[in-house]
Amino acid sequence: MARPISLARLALSTGARRRPTGWLAEVLRAYAVATAGYTIYAATMSTWDVLARTIVFLCLMLVMVFLLVGPTENSDPKKPTIFDYALSLLSLACLVFFIFEMEEIAQRITLFDPMTPSYWFFGYALLFLAVEAARRTVGVGLTLIVLVFMAYNLWGHHFDGPLSHGVISYSHFLDITVFTTDGIFGVPVQVTATYAFLFVMFGTLLERSGGGAFFFDVAAAATGRRVGGPAKVAVFSSGLFGMMSGSPTADVVTTGSVTIPIMKRLGYSPTLAGGVEVAASTGGSILPPVMGSAVFIMAEFTGIDYLDIVIAGLVPALLYYAGIFLQVHLRSRRLGLLGLPPEQIPSMWSAFKGGWLFLVPLATLTTALVVRYSPTYVALYGVISVIAVWLVRWSRFSIRDLYDGIAQTTFNMVAVTGACAAAGMVIGGITMTGLAGKVSELLHLLAGPNLGLTLVLSAVMTIILGMGMPTPAAYALAAALIAPTLTGDFGVSLMQAHLFLLYFAVLSAMTPPVAVAAYAAAGIADAQPVAIASVACKFAVAAFFLPFAFVYDPGILLMDSPIWIVMAVLSTTVAVFLISVGSEGFWLQAFGWLPRVLMFAAAVCFLAPQIVTMAIGCVLAALAALMLYRQSSSRSGEAVKSAPADGSV
Repeated sequence: MARPISLARLALSTGARRRPTGWLAEVLRAYAVATAGYTIYAATMSTWDVLARTIVFLCLMLVMVFLLVGPTENSDPKKPTIFDYALSLLSLACLVFFIFEMEEIAQRITLFDPMTPSYWFFGYALLFLAVEAARRTVGVGLTLIVLVFMAYNLWGHHFDGPLSHGVISYSHFLDITVFTTDGIFGVPVQVTATYAFLFVMFGTLLERSGGGAFFFDVAAAATGRRVGGPAKVAVFSSGLFGMMSGSPTADVVTTGSVTIPIMKRLGYSPTLAGGVEVAASTGGSILPPVMGSAVFIMAEFTGIDYLDIVIAGLVPALLYYAGIFLQVHLRSRRLGLLGLPPEQIPSMWSAFKGGWLFLVPLATLTTALVVRYSPTYVALYGVISVIAVWLVRWSRFSIRDLYDGIAQTTFNMVAVTGACAAAGMVIGGITMTGLAGKVSELLHLLAGPNLGLTLVLSAVMTIILGMGMPTPAAYALAAALIAPTLTGDFGVSLMQAHLFLLYFAVLSAMTPPVAVAAYAAAGIADAQPVAIASVACKFAVAAFFLPFAFVYDPGILLMDSPIWIVMAVLSTTVAVFLISVGSEGFWLQAFGWLPRVLMFAAAVCFLAPQIVTMAIGCVLAALAALMLYRQSSSRSGEAVKSAPADGSV
């Protein structure tokens, strides 16, 4: 009897990732390098308008999608089918058509100038290719969302009640979705085609040049000797690498392939090892200065300067990792898990002596941000600095490695591009139908004027939207649907509202039941993905509270007076400490449920730092501490009574 397929597996079921061999592999690698060259040129020097640049980029990527990703998970991992070649050739035909018609498309008046038969054919062909690319690269989950929104756009006028909208004809739908920047070629793909691509190239080349090994050695030297050393190394190194890659799944695969086996060898259960890695890798997408691709979309959506977002995100990201680090320490002490063997721990001197030059790219990024270069040029200068460092370390440099690294960047962007094109179609549909206003009405109906309940519903909706899809697509959908309610109806600032949604879009990567980062870790750890996701969420439990904290108190985002900022940061730090200790149920020894409840209640009081709530929080925390002290004294007394009178053991 066939084994039943779970909903989570169905939502994540994608086409088989191919690794072509022979002539096809070389052709695709050369094509990928050429695509990367075009993308860099278009993002930095091209005079084409944004629609033209984005159309060419997406068509170039679609040509590769159908050769690199099979139609099902059981497809041949090396050899494309005739159908795959046909779709790739159709993508190439769309590319040629749009290049020749670029000037005409730029000059035509949307919804006024009629579309010729060729516009109808290639428009719907591109629409079909984009949906099929999303299905292959991201899975059924996002594809169903796209199809539902398409159906709603075309036939939603038949609905009764508040969900009804005006008639949208097939020509209207096609014109907006394909021939403007309000559909497929909207903000998500525009960002993917510019600085998101360049930042991924920065991370890929840094890893290939030896930067990943350097950061791992630094992490091992800093934390490897301590209790829970392997897990702390995973937290440290995954945070550093995730900051550059911006992808929880890529971070898990890259750093987890090293850290998870080490943790398992030293006594960590497979589930625990995978959970630590997933929690640490997920946070990389919110860690400045790079953060992840979604933050670039946020900058485009909101018009907020990228540097301002980086500054605002600094304290929450540090608290995220502080909470994980503390919980890893407490869990390791409780389980008696020691550090790495001495022979596996490099000295800090040797780590920096062999790789200190890799600090130059990070310094370059930070400097470019501070002097307020655009994100595109920040990423470009970062890439140039990585190549320069690689050349200085000449013994490790090769033209072939650089060539392969550039090609790998393009391959890595295939799935993200498919997801962002699908997200663009959904966002275009939201705009055409005015659905964002209807979602606002729904939130008002469920939560009324209560901001707290609205935030909870918004968080849940964002996590659901993020199930099985990359963070940029999840954030883009949440920003289009939910952000207007938070900013327009409740007066939450753009920074607070969009960072709130960004956080939960990131956290959706490890939230059961469809946790893409946990599924990536499951194969390495040989454990159940849902169990890994549950452990990861427990380690990162403080992260689920932080977005609520900075909505209620912008001081955490460094957006208030200096005195209030200090007060907000200190109170939130105390809250994260209490949440982490309470979640583990362990300090110097294990403790029961009542102190844990008191700690969580005190943490909630500290997250809303008013004088009264902070006073209540201090009382609750003091009560919890008193209970722990009495428990410790009681056990010490019992130990003394049970000891032999002569003091022998």
